[in-house]
Amino acid sequence: MNRFETLWKGYQQGLLQEAELAEFLQLIREDENLLAGGIDELLQHGPQGMPAPGEKELILRQIRQQIQPATVHKLPFGKRYWWIAAAALFLLTTMIALLTIRLKKQQDITGKGRQPSPVYDAAPGKNGALLTLADGSTIVLDSAANGTLAQQGSSKLIKTEDGKLTYSPSSGEGQEAPAYNTISTPRGRQFQLVLPDGSKVWLNAASSLTYPTAFTGNERKVTLTGEAYFEVASLPGKSGTKMSFLVDMRPIAGGKINGTIEVLGTHFNVNAYEDEGAIKATLLEGKIKITAVTGSQLLFPGHQALLSNNQLSIINNLDVEAVVAWKNGVFNFHKADLPAVMRQLSRWYDVEIVYQGPVPGRLFGGEIERNLHLSQVLKILSKMGIQCTIEGKKLIVQPS
Repeated sequence: MNRFETLWKGYQQGLLQEAELAEFLQLIREDENLLAGGIDELLQHGPQGMPAPGEKELILRQIRQQIQPATVHKLPFGKRYWWIAAAALFLLTTMIALLTIRLKKQQDITGKGRQPSPVYDAAPGKNGALLTLADGSTIVLDSAANGTLAQQGSSKLIKTEDGKLTYSPSSGEGQEAPAYNTISTPRGRQFQLVLPDGSKVWLNAASSLTYPTAFTGNERKVTLTGEAYFEVASLPGKSGTKMSFLVDMRPIAGGKINGTIEVLGTHFNVNAYEDEGAIKATLLEGKIKITAVTGSQLLFPGHQALLSNNQLSIINNLDVEAVVAWKNGVFNFHKADLPAVMRQLSRWYDVEIVYQGPVPGRLFGGEIERNLHLSQVLKILSKMGIQCTIEGKKLIVQPS
């Protein structure tokens, strides 16, 4: 028995230690034929014998995407072990899912010539964004190298080693009228940046932020679509007062709902997705004022402003940690209806939601880690009474 066969047997029995797991995955990356042979053996001894045409190739393609990242960095011990464990878990999940589906197909087949359905899944979202500079040029931040990306006026645009976007003023250069950049996260991506004034912003999936390359005068202003968490730096203005920070939300619901948040140094979350049908501003620290067509309201920590049909209402004693759970890598469903749950999954896993039958009116609650594959999330949701299947890029919600 060679080294791979020993590790393969130990892996299936769950006996490998960290170093052996790392060696096992390294052998697979170096010679994919080793894994192909192991999968052949697994399939041939499964409940249906020989694999269907293309079945092995589909499994290999899914595993290859997980264990062969486009860029390999040296990781600290903790992060390195997390990747080893995640890749190993994905491989194990794929094998279990394969055997489960083949067993079900064996039970369902009543005639000849029917083949097993292919195994589908969706990987969790990750860090990444598209930066559109003021001159119209774009930078894909997922693949951009660390270091200086561009010089804009008196500021250098830098991607740090931990993957954030920051601005650093250059000495000896004056600042002309500010140019405006837009950073956009597609579905399945999130990103963190530090604005030229030192304010920190976390962008959720399917969101965008337009901001100047330098803040001048007595006002800082950005424009948001989607969802973002802000930690705003406090800065003095020219007149001796603090420089205000304004967040404009792009109109949603066909332009019927819009608003502006005025900030003086604080931590808060804004959810302004078009498909949510409302704008929600939640305050964690400090003080903000939200303004709509019908008037303004001052928010204090633990409050949420809800702007719907341009009617502004305030919710008190809110669990703010649940609101910002997405930033900390968690789905937090608190009294959420099924469409609200599905909208979050759709953005993070980049899938289209399709309902088969009427949508149940019940509410759901609970927390799920955002680093799981979609198939793993669906197993958890099934315990809540939500039954779904994955078909390519579609998530089919079945009648309960």
